[in-house]
Amino acid sequence: MRIPAALALSAVFMVPMAHAQSEATPAPGDWPRYARDLAGTRYSPLTQINRKNVSRLTKAWSFRVRPEGGGSLVTSATPIVIDNVLYLPIGNAVIALEADSGKEIWRHPIEKGLARRTVSYWPGDKDHGPRIFYSISDAIVAVDARTGKLDTAFGENGRIALDVPYGSPPTVYKNVLVVGANTAEMQSGPPGDTRAFDARTGKKIWEFHTVPRPGEVGHETWLDDGWKNRSGTNVWIWYMTVDDKTDTLYMPVGGPSANYYGGDRPGANLFGNSVVAVDALTGKYKWHFQTIHHDLWDSDLPAPPVLVDVKVGGKTVQALAETGKPGFMYILDRHTGQPVFGVDEKPVAKADVPGEWYSPTQPIPMKPADLVRHSWTPDDVVTAADTNEAHAAACQALLKSYGGSFFNAGAFTPFFLHEEGGPVKASINLPNNGGSNWGGSAADPKTGYIFINVSEGGSIGFVEKRKDGADYGRGTAGSTQLYDRASLSGPGAYSTFQASYKDENGRTVSMPCIRPPWGRLIAVDGNTGEIAWATRLGLSEALPEGKQNTGRNNTFGGPIVTAGGLVFIGATDDSRFRAFDAKTGKEVWSAKLDYSAMSVPVTYRGKDGRQYVAVVAAGNSFGPPQRGPDGKPANNEMLISFALPK
Repeated sequence: MRIPAALALSAVFMVPMAHAQSEATPAPGDWPRYARDLAGTRYSPLTQINRKNVSRLTKAWSFRVRPEGGGSLVTSATPIVIDNVLYLPIGNAVIALEADSGKEIWRHPIEKGLARRTVSYWPGDKDHGPRIFYSISDAIVAVDARTGKLDTAFGENGRIALDVPYGSPPTVYKNVLVVGANTAEMQSGPPGDTRAFDARTGKKIWEFHTVPRPGEVGHETWLDDGWKNRSGTNVWIWYMTVDDKTDTLYMPVGGPSANYYGGDRPGANLFGNSVVAVDALTGKYKWHFQTIHHDLWDSDLPAPPVLVDVKVGGKTVQALAETGKPGFMYILDRHTGQPVFGVDEKPVAKADVPGEWYSPTQPIPMKPADLVRHSWTPDDVVTAADTNEAHAAACQALLKSYGGSFFNAGAFTPFFLHEEGGPVKASINLPNNGGSNWGGSAADPKTGYIFINVSEGGSIGFVEKRKDGADYGRGTAGSTQLYDRASLSGPGAYSTFQASYKDENGRTVSMPCIRPPWGRLIAVDGNTGEIAWATRLGLSEALPEGKQNTGRNNTFGGPIVTAGGLVFIGATDDSRFRAFDAKTGKEVWSAKLDYSAMSVPVTYRGKDGRQYVAVVAAGNSFGPPQRGPDGKPANNEMLISFALPK
């Protein structure tokens, strides 16, 4: 896109070559970014913990991260580690710990707002010391990495204000800080543009219009002036990836608002649901690849692509792999955006919502195969043999409540109009925003394998004319859109295709109504586009022995991979932290935690020479803190670090 000359300040990007090289290739024992390296591989070259000895892994130390009074929201928090110092946001503070002991070094209190997800590290330059950056939604804050005190040389007294909020720290590349945008889901409102700032001064460098304006690439995909004042279409995830050899930043742009009705935005709606490649230093557009034309399912691209070189037909291809909620993986040439194994524009079904614009086709990768199920028939409904009689009966009752007849046309099944008092024509759409979500991918640069965890399930519902005064959720009160999602349970949501029952102890158990598996960890061979292996991820312990290996929902975490031949992952809601053989997919170790580790783990080398694997395990982080017999907050959010015995 066109960038005003005043913002194209290329002079601010000069850094020493040694600095750039260390930024691209982290020290072997460090984990200096959310995904470790700029390419987002989450690959560690450490081998001390490996296939042969991982079964001996044990807890080395733990640290309670929930602040007094609750409200930390650190469920998905992932630390970073540089030279045996571990940095982590804990809601009302950012902390630095000794990475090999868990001993607190400093604590930076936050007076207003919350810091969560992760923090970012900038190594500094000849005039500035290293900084830790974090977000409090409406501002980016810099602290001295050595002391935890505000670095007042940045911005105004250590912070820069954001006109559009972003609830995560910036992606750091050279002397550039890149941030996305957290917008509401109203069809009009603040733009979802990506912005960049100088890491030294906080001065704004560039801004990329995620909804193209007149004269910019992609503007023609917004018909009838649907681009005007359009909100959404934003990078809301908390990191992006960069090819340091070409200074290319890869942005995973989410869908436009409103999520479930697009009659006022006809057209394919670029750059919604797209991987967009821009120059990281200037914001200049390079290429894009759109994964959904005219999104009507809230099927954002939650995580950025992972960059990995693969060998195809004997030739090295510098590729990237992008996955998202629909459960497809797109392997693209990262210099051009062209599919490596081909993509078909396949015809898809359309529905009957008045005024809606339906894309006649959607892009389906030829390889890899679908990572989740997209088609549904009555034979796919769970049976008593799969789970138990109570659950199977509850699923049949759910189907009966909708009349027992449903529409499904495979991937991108649309939702039909339901008029008040009229017959119900409900759609079942798979995978119900499951697929691959916040956790994203990992990749082994030595083998070209790409590792991704996916959740399976479905949603039942329809679209209705918005009712005055009804709560359609997602901050859309007052919206003027004509139609929105709904179900028999009311406006504002499609019913998930799962059912609840009471177990023998009177506890409510909810499970999906499609036959297992409900969650898997998958390895894709990027060299061939084939699925190398897939294994069930997670246990349903409410079921009897012999039926528990169902796989579980794993929306909120992701994998890492090591040169020791291991894939580590939490993610599941069964309170387990696991290791798998990266070559075969066999589970080789697990630890039962007090709470679920719905975050991305890290691995690093401590000052003592030992390799550690750490993960945040959280309890009810979206409510008040659980309390023990003494009335004090229980230790319901922990950072736990594992190592081999001394």
